[in-house]
Amino acid sequence: MTTPYQQQSQAPVPPQSPPQGPPQAAPPMPPQAPHQTAPHQTNPYQAAPRHHAPHHSAPHHHTQPPQPQPHQPHQQMPSGPPSQPYAGVGPYTSPIPVRRTSLGNALASEWTKIKSVRSTIWTLSVMVALVIGIGLLVAATTADSDYDTVPTTLPGFFGTLLGQLCVVTLGVLVITSEYSTGMIRTTLTACPQRSRVLTAKALVFFTLSFTITTVALVLVAYASMGMHSGPAVAEPTGDQILGATVGAGLYVSLLGLLSLAVGAILRHSAGAITTMLGVVLLPSILPAFLMMSDSLRDLGSKMLEYSSPQSLASLFQIDDGLNNGWPQLSVLAGITAAAMIAAYALLEKRDV
Repeated sequence: MTTPYQQQSQAPVPPQSPPQGPPQAAPPMPPQAPHQTAPHQTNPYQAAPRHHAPHHSAPHHHTQPPQPQPHQPHQQMPSGPPSQPYAGVGPYTSPIPVRRTSLGNALASEWTKIKSVRSTIWTLSVMVALVIGIGLLVAATTADSDYDTVPTTLPGFFGTLLGQLCVVTLGVLVITSEYSTGMIRTTLTACPQRSRVLTAKALVFFTLSFTITTVALVLVAYASMGMHSGPAVAEPTGDQILGATVGAGLYVSLLGLLSLAVGAILRHSAGAITTMLGVVLLPSILPAFLMMSDSLRDLGSKMLEYSSPQSLASLFQIDDGLNNGWPQLSVLAGITAAAMIAAYALLEKRDV
């Protein structure tokens, strides 16, 4: 008779008596090397497991304890800037060349802005049309006998009276237009030196207005001198030609520079233009009321002498009793310098 133990072992064994007591646990397995599978052994006294494991069991990975690392000396980074910095270490070098800015850069910027806006083209074009158009019209409609006591450069005076208003308007818009659009923030961010910005605006505008006004007056003066020449005509002197061209151009340009300073102070186009119209027109209107009083007559006469129309008439030397206009020009230069100093101080003090 065959026992179940003999059928499981597949080998004939002699009959043995069943063991007394509970089955003994299997002896512990000796430690195996990593990545090795223990050989399969059959214990006849141990019941078969409920779930059969696969024929090839997965290898057991035994973790090794961490080995101590040898001590390495501390490495220090070089104190000075390395000739070849490590990747990701060291100062950033911009591919764009960086150089220190100067007043020349601000002048180039302001020249680009003033020539690219339509207000500059329109106001200067209207000014040139008034000075040249009215001057040539007056020169063409007058006879030679009309210049027996006045110089032949007189026709330029009438066009300059109206053309100066265009320069005044442009001087205000040069700076107040940036305040109205908010571009003054971009300008002062690109050039934090605010005094440099105002200096560049003043130089560019003054040079442009003086050049164009003087060139227009020179064309009118020499055209009128060519139309009226003869024994009955009083030839203009060098001082008269200088006053009718360079002097009048300088007066109009200083008036425009005063407008720029007023615009920088007020920062509003309408308010600055209205203020400058009062500066130009009121000295010509108020003396008529001031001279009605005996106590204010001297003030009225002095105000009339230094008004804009009277100053231009002195520069053109229309009347022999008038001076050559250079005292009026000096007073206007002093007033303009004081207004520019106030504009510089307020631009540095106030926020945009």
